Amino acid sequence: MGSDPQYAKWPLLPLAQHVFTLTNPYASKPLQQSAAKALQDAITEHKMAPFYKYLAHPTEGILNSVGEGSSNVPGKAPSRKNSVAAGMINTKNPTSSINLPWDEVLYQQLHADNEKELEEFQKEEDEAVEKAGDTEIQAARGKRAEFWARVGDKDKAIAAHEDIFEKIGVLGTKIDLVLAIIRMGLFYGDKQLVKKQVARAKTLVETGGDWDRRNRLKAYEGLHNLTVRSYNLAAPLLLDSLSTFTSYELCTYSNLVVYAVLAGSVSLKRVDFKSKVVDAPEIKAILGDGEDKLLALSGAISAGPGVDAEMQDASSAPSAAKTTVVNLTTLGSSTEQAEAEMSVDFGSLAQLVSSLYNGRYKLFFQALALVEEQFLTQDRYLHEHKNWFVREMRLRAYQQLLQSYRVVGLDSMANDFGITVDFLDRDLAKFIAAGRIPCTIDRVSGRGVIETNRPDDKNKQYQDVVRQGDQLITKLQKYGQAVRLRGSERA
Repeated sequence: MGSDPQYAKWPLLPLAQHVFTLTNPYASKPLQQSAAKALQDAITEHKMAPFYKYLAHPTEGILNSVGEGSSNVPGKAPSRKNSVAAGMINTKNPTSSINLPWDEVLYQQLHADNEKELEEFQKEEDEAVEKAGDTEIQAARGKRAEFWARVGDKDKAIAAHEDIFEKIGVLGTKIDLVLAIIRMGLFYGDKQLVKKQVARAKTLVETGGDWDRRNRLKAYEGLHNLTVRSYNLAAPLLLDSLSTFTSYELCTYSNLVVYAVLAGSVSLKRVDFKSKVVDAPEIKAILGDGEDKLLALSGAISAGPGVDAEMQDASSAPSAAKTTVVNLTTLGSSTEQAEAEMSVDFGSLAQLVSSLYNGRYKLFFQALALVEEQFLTQDRYLHEHKNWFVREMRLRAYQQLLQSYRVVGLDSMANDFGITVDFLDRDLAKFIAAGRIPCTIDRVSGRGVIETNRPDDKNKQYQDVVRQGDQLITKLQKYGQAVRLRGSERA
């Protein structure tokens, strides 16, 4: 069994969601007011002077415009280039009637408290160097690294974690340090940093990481793939994480369910969609109703493919992790969890899943609109891809219906989806032109029908062979030309 995770508390990722909410035009005013209060309380409680300046400074802050929050600093236009690079705010038409007020006295007090705390850390490290061993020295440096992550100084936090990484030899601690850097990247929306550190963590885990850290990394990697729109890669990782989730420092279990269901719905084939989403006990325990939900909660429904196969063979794994019961009463009880579980209405998400699988397309379109309103527009990881997600889900429904018929009437199909014929015509035309749906629309003859074109697999294979052969010949010709040139140079 591996050691308990370290460096897993800071930064508080829910604060990044609050920052996004303040600039989200789809967020309600009460929600923005709540986000502003949560930020103010956290800044004061955790003495986050650098983060406060980064957000609310009258001329440098990413949230406040000139003069808003302070009447003492006139003149200069604020720079938003750092905010766009950081990716914390909604960069598409950010609007907010509520800003984080700037209080110079509060900032100076927080800054003084930070300096005093840093002096204590330095004193502790000096004493450890003089009187104690490497363990105590690393502990003092670890406190400083967590301090910078806590107060919201990204560059200094990453540098401090890297410094410890270079000086420590314990593999589990190294993995924890990299996971902490990943969270810093997620906090500030730095996708390149996250991509680099995820690859780094995977390399470390492959050299001998314990069972718990392997499973934690799955959730981290899945969430990263979600932010870069690799839903096909995110789905299996997030769905596998449902039965072994312990990374409450990353997100709440409710959020994980939302991410996993959305990723699986848009990317999995129908057979996998049924086994890993529709029938998965972890998801039924949240989205199900009546008897199905009770069976999932009691463990009567087997975990099936949703369970990590590695977990079943890991003799060192905690026995509680092997059960198929989804114990919802324990959610939010982790001491490392950044934010308690909140009640979430999963009704629209449950309707999206069931109506898509059962072919009730009118309900599906209604549920898709609600999911967009309740989840896609409100979440900092999902909002950037909401238009793409809605479009892909419409395409999935169209493909599912059309693959069962040779000819379908436009009126009939539009009625099934609860939309107008003109909208369906325009929407299908885009997918047909892009080669996403193999069909044609005939409205000229007055028939008003959609004729599907069954793809010829043999012909497709032949075309693929010809295309790949042409590419190979071109590469060989270029290679031959390069060899001849080098030969003439030698002569």
